[in-house]
Amino acid sequence: MLGFESLLIKDEGLNPTASFKARGLAMAVARAKELGATTIAIPSAGNAASAMAAYAARAGMNAIVAMPQDTPLAMQAECTAYGATLLLIAGLINDAGAVIRAGAAEHGWFDLSTLKEPYRAEGKKTLGLEIAEQLGWRLPAAIIYPTGGGTGIVGMWKAFAELEAMGFIGSERPKMFVIQAEGCAPIVRAFDVHERHAPLWQNATTSAPGLRVPIAIGDYLILDAVYASGGSAITVSETDLREGMSLAAASEGLFVSPESGAAIIGARKLRASGALSASDDTIIFSTGARLKHIDMIEITAPVIDPMSSTLLADIAAALNA
Repeated sequence: MLGFESLLIKDEGLNPTASFKARGLAMAVARAKELGATTIAIPSAGNAASAMAAYAARAGMNAIVAMPQDTPLAMQAECTAYGATLLLIAGLINDAGAVIRAGAAEHGWFDLSTLKEPYRAEGKKTLGLEIAEQLGWRLPAAIIYPTGGGTGIVGMWKAFAELEAMGFIGSERPKMFVIQAEGCAPIVRAFDVHERHAPLWQNATTSAPGLRVPIAIGDYLILDAVYASGGSAITVSETDLREGMSLAAASEGLFVSPESGAAIIGARKLRASGALSASDDTIIFSTGARLKHIDMIEITAPVIDPMSSTLLADIAAALNA
């Protein structure tokens, strides 16, 4: 359907908190606990907060999370259920970061923000380790990754270098492709003019919370990997990402997040543009599950009375609606 002979989806929705964020936060929380931290804090677009809150609960630690007030309700509910202190922010994830920094300075919270400590990146490295292992110690020709903060790309790139140093793989690398939303695409804008840093994207808007990151702390690390690999960075529209979600569900039985939908349509665009050929062994990352985004699905199912005297006609009408 997308024009590839070999196309795989890495389904991160199967992680304990239903997104790839579980990888980095499991490591970061465990190490913070080991080092004696008692209260940990994080700004998040949603999934990182729920992952941190879950692992903090398991570790018996206090958790403070800050997220935009319009973050999907499921993620707010997760944090609340896990016992975290939830701070809803009138702004975006960078504004949540400012709140956490101020609170950490005042109250001594241990800040688990992206790249504020090294262990989240070490956890994200397992994305790359698993790819190599699951493909029999080889790497694909291309990796397509929906990118907000971009630490998944940073972690994978580090993992590939270490695997080569240990002799598990050679020097060849996958082309790394960044997919962003049209309404928030700082990495794409920087790539288009071949810059190493991506300035703040003003008035960021997208229905994919994980892509609504107007400035990435590790922008230069993301771009370094894209440039070195011969990859690129492209955008998709809101209509595109919703189409991608529907395609995954209807064609593969995968209930994926809007970020994942963006990656699926990104793959189609890359193939159509000639950036990837049909024979390129390609992996799309589905970074999370759609169960956290059921508000994006319009349900129009009819209600049928099983005791109705016109039951069969009612069923037929419903089937033909």
